[in-house]
Amino acid sequence: MNITYDSKDFKSDQPVRWCPGCGDHAVLNCLHKAMAKLGTTPSQNVVISGIGCSSRLPYYMNTYGFHTIHGRGAAIATGVKTANPALNVWLVTGDGDCLAIGGNHFIHALRRNVNINVILMNNRIYGLTKGQYSPTSMRGFVSKSSPYGTVEDPFEPAELAFGARGTFFARTLDVDLQNQTDTLYEAAKHKGASVVEALVNCVIFNNGTHSGISGREFRAEKTINLKHGEKMIFGKDNNRGIVQDGFKLKAVTIGEDGYTIDDVLVHDAETEDNTLHGMLAMMKGDLPVALGVIRAFDAPVYDESVHRQIEDVKNKKPQRKLRELLLSGDTWEVK
Repeated sequence: MNITYDSKDFKSDQPVRWCPGCGDHAVLNCLHKAMAKLGTTPSQNVVISGIGCSSRLPYYMNTYGFHTIHGRGAAIATGVKTANPALNVWLVTGDGDCLAIGGNHFIHALRRNVNINVILMNNRIYGLTKGQYSPTSMRGFVSKSSPYGTVEDPFEPAELAFGARGTFFARTLDVDLQNQTDTLYEAAKHKGASVVEALVNCVIFNNGTHSGISGREFRAEKTINLKHGEKMIFGKDNNRGIVQDGFKLKAVTIGEDGYTIDDVLVHDAETEDNTLHGMLAMMKGDLPVALGVIRAFDAPVYDESVHRQIEDVKNKKPQRKLRELLLSGDTWEVK
């Protein structure tokens, strides 16, 4: 008998302890839905986290879970996936946990292309430790640890992912639940390391950090939901598009200034060359912020390669008993 699972089957019985209005609630809700959509069972999933507000999430999942230490979630997730490739391994992390103390583990998990799904919640602040600026806080940001404004430029998660040869990068917005669910679903289907940057709001220490694109009244004009194989069209009336303008991208109104639908670029998330992916991921200012799956390229997967190597070595060297191994080669007896 086939048993089907609903999103509620992935919810634990623990009360959710995030501030009312926190964007993390939306990510949790969408993750429950994505897991149900995948058709997996709760016991086929494991959710791993580090330290931070986002890292509470494993407690709210009716799956296997592991709340690890600060910044080391990617290392634990790599070990879990390599030891048990049958599990769907999710790493839930924040901009501080992932990109500060955990930065080294993050980039090497992507470089190795470990088959894990990274949900990087980015609220541009350290929330759990009460409002210090984070690696993604904007220059000049005033916080408890930068009372006169930061004098640093922020990390861009997309740049780090592409620089580490990441094969999958996507971006979601906490208030856009349908797109977020669909994106998490696509990330889980990807074979290799997937990164979903979830833009979330911190109502206490950085309220409105993404308000420039999240407002319902102008979201359609400020964001574009990319879909592989489809024209890059956006806008309230779907009359705007992204075109190539020399070595840059340009947002145009279709039917004006000589631009037609034929000039609008078609999104190819699966190409190996990430030049255009990087340009799309970094759009801002007069260009809409890219949401959805920006890059999804297939490449050799770390955990599969490890197990394949083990089998190759075992086939070349027949298994023996430990005593036979110890007594092989040059041996001597001490009396």
